[in-house]
Amino acid sequence: MNILEKITQAKDTFSKSEKKVAEVILANPQTAIHSSIATLANMSDVSEPTVNRFCRRLNTKGFPDFKLHLAQSLANGTPYVNRHVDENDGPEEYTNKIFESTMAALDIARQSVDINTVNRVVDLLTQAKHISFFGLGASASVAHDALNKFFRFNVPVMYFEDIVMQRMSTMNSQVGDVIVLISHTGRTKSLVEIAQIARANDATVVGITAKNSPLGKECNYVLSLDVPEDTDMYMPMASRIAQLTLIDILATGFTLRRGNKFRDNLKRVKESLKDSRFSL
Repeated sequence: MNILEKITQAKDTFSKSEKKVAEVILANPQTAIHSSIATLANMSDVSEPTVNRFCRRLNTKGFPDFKLHLAQSLANGTPYVNRHVDENDGPEEYTNKIFESTMAALDIARQSVDINTVNRVVDLLTQAKHISFFGLGASASVAHDALNKFFRFNVPVMYFEDIVMQRMSTMNSQVGDVIVLISHTGRTKSLVEIAQIARANDATVVGITAKNSPLGKECNYVLSLDVPEDTDMYMPMASRIAQLTLIDILATGFTLRRGNKFRDNLKRVKESLKDSRFSL
């Protein structure tokens, strides 16, 4: 995690004066890199010792070391972008912010995903007797998309958005079944209970969720996407896009693992749909 992401996530733990420093840096990190400690303190309307204290709160040795980390954050990978949409933003501002923040979040997700776990989950899916995709709220749309992808693979696959149907379905799970539970926070009690029921029935539970969350701890395998997002303030946006991308990755891995004969069958399925569309 780069220093700007650390500031964003730790913002609520700062003192009132430290928050002023954080806001100035997040608003214009390039200016902060080229500022002296006195200039930054003046811009933040705080004292120089406050700036130094702020820097040490982020595990840097002081202001010079902090500026080095800040420069590295801006130089490496996708640049930091301001994700906060202000109430006075016009169409151009909020459109650009949402596109840029989503692209930045996808890059963070790409770097955080565990490839070995992806490979293992693809193995499990290709060998599964039955696959279920469950999510609630915004994650339900991701589970539904997974159904659309895997339904073409000629494998028994199920999706329910209703929690009662999810529970009843899971009660009938058994060895060889794979249940994929999708939740950005991993704190939804109903999904944690679903994972517990599935594990009790010896089904394999895969979580697309936060690794150390209550849900993550109940899963056999966790595909964690480190997407920073304030889900208490806004509906999940960037996390949902990252989850959809991960579903595409799993579907692609499934297709490649099954071999040429399987891919030929998928082509025939696609060809059969041609007559349902108007020609160009």
